Amino acid sequence: MQLVVAAVASGAWTEKPPHECQSSKRRLQAMSLPNKTILIVGASRGLGHAIAAEYLRHGWNVVGTVRGKAGTALHDLANTFKDRVEIETLDICEPDQIAALRARLSPRRFDAMFVSAGVTNNPAETIADVTTEEFVRVMVTNSLSPMRVVEALHDLVSPTGTIGVMSSGQGSIGNNTTGMREVYRGSKAALNMFMRSFAARHAEESRAMVLMAPGWVRTDMGGSDGRLSIEESVPKLVKVLLSVQGTPGLQYLDYLGRTVPW
Repeated sequence: MQLVVAAVASGAWTEKPPHECQSSKRRLQAMSLPNKTILIVGASRGLGHAIAAEYLRHGWNVVGTVRGKAGTALHDLANTFKDRVEIETLDICEPDQIAALRARLSPRRFDAMFVSAGVTNNPAETIADVTTEEFVRVMVTNSLSPMRVVEALHDLVSPTGTIGVMSSGQGSIGNNTTGMREVYRGSKAALNMFMRSFAARHAEESRAMVLMAPGWVRTDMGGSDGRLSIEESVPKLVKVLLSVQGTPGLQYLDYLGRTVPW
């Protein structure tokens, strides 16, 4: 910027064509980026993909995971944001793949990590109705596997960084006055408990930790009856994630930053 001021003062400044001005603007914007990186586990679609896109809009770089080798919406982001999106392959329900991801990323350090992967089931299915196989599928995917990821990768996050996990308002025991979605509720309540245990074991650390409740969002998983659009939830959710950085300890928050009862 000092060179630009000197050029103007000396009369050496000449008006550039519009395309050159735009290129200069992009270079200045690139120089001003915070150069921070978030690891998002489960970024191929839905809320995870939208969170990746929102962090990119905030100037962050993204390392996102997808399952399998097929093209996803995250690949489209990578094509749009050259050199700012990296894609890793991970099925969080496969411990060997978590270990392999850990090995690949071991030299890296991230400013934040967010685990977004999860599944749902038939909302009308009660605990009396669910099969053992379906119960195990939901609990392993929503409770056990996200914590395996956190346990394996947490030390790759900066000591002043943020570890976030996608929970749900339906994981709140205190707020459960309607029932329904019993197995899904139980899986998120278990996730919340496991994350509290993790936080207790790491109480001396300075990282921010947060369980996020995004609201009922219209996605493939949330269904078409959701109260919120992705555009109404995710920008606010990311704003909350950014705001907790530097606040040690675990919080359970919704997309508006409000504390959710355990």
